[in-house]
Amino acid sequence: MTFRSDFRKSGDRARRGGGGGRGGIAVGGGIGGLLMVGLFLLLGGDPSQLQQPSQQGGGQRQTQQGMDHCQTGEDANNNVDCRIEFTGISVDRVWEEQLPAQAGIAYQAPGIEIFSGSTQSGCGYASASTGPFYCPADEYSYYDVSFFDQLERMGGGDGPLAQQYVVAHEFAHHIQKLEGTLGRSNYNDPGPDSDAVKVELQADCYAGIWAHFADKGPDAIIEPLTDQQVADALQTARAIGDDTIQGHSGGEIRPDLWTHGSAEQRADAFLTGYKTGKMAQCDTLERGVYS
Repeated sequence: MTFRSDFRKSGDRARRGGGGGRGGIAVGGGIGGLLMVGLFLLLGGDPSQLQQPSQQGGGQRQTQQGMDHCQTGEDANNNVDCRIEFTGISVDRVWEEQLPAQAGIAYQAPGIEIFSGSTQSGCGYASASTGPFYCPADEYSYYDVSFFDQLERMGGGDGPLAQQYVVAHEFAHHIQKLEGTLGRSNYNDPGPDSDAVKVELQADCYAGIWAHFADKGPDAIIEPLTDQQVADALQTARAIGDDTIQGHSGGEIRPDLWTHGSAEQRADAFLTGYKTGKMAQCDTLERGVYS
């Protein structure tokens, strides 16, 4: 999925960050910490880096304002950090229309921080090994671009939609916060039928909804999707399935420990959202509230 080369942004949608104090990922503090810890462990993070908030390393986040090198769609096609920012612009445009229409909820955009090395979020310290995450405490999504290299090594796709799927997934957690359902995710109670898995699969499906609408309408900043780009996104979804990652770690496949869903569940969820564009088809929590 590539951006229209003639599209020019009107202002910075993302901020640059990094340089937070060293330390572990904060646990406790509710769903924010759980979201971070769940993804951190899923991606093979070292549990010894986890700590309580009172033990956090010092240091202030050093935020460099501006994304001056990211101005046009062509910049986004050539630079991963620009692609993250411009994907956020596209996701905003889709949900500004679809969330009120399908769920009766006004869309409020989350923040975007693109950092290098480490940063301090409202949910605690994070590093490149944490992986992308959404923090409900400050309503920001966080991305270290080096993660996408790691994702390819894990078997994820190398096309642009493979990366944009990750961004749309994190924005989907913000949609869930606006819906009031994000708090149902509990990584301390895993399993194939757990609410943690249901919340993550719904986020994959919501990412698919974005892809369904992203290249449509007069405000679309995305060129029409190709079958290969969709295949890249599905490859990435399978690469971060619980069973896939458990297999890479050399252990047995343990569904009772799943928090995000199997490879096929994640791919199917994205494809459902992409094919239908309907939040009602993503209702893994069985709320029945969508039009």
